[in-house]
Amino acid sequence: MFNLIKNIGPTELIIIVLILIVLFGGTATAGLGRTGGETVKEIKKIKKGFTEAIKDDDNEPSKS
Repeated sequence: MFNLIKNIGPTELIIIVLILIVLFGGTATAGLGRTGGETVKEIKKIKKGFTEAIKDDDNEPSKS
């Protein structure tokens, strides 16, 4: 299934987006895109927090 997703080119993406706009309308599609962007932004923020926590934990001297 993931190989199919990797093989999608720009032309196919444009066709998929046009079909979504026709089916759901521009407002719903824009809201979906906005929500997806906010989700990606939040995931990156969480990833950065975990990375910083791991670096801070590695930099602390051991008490043993």
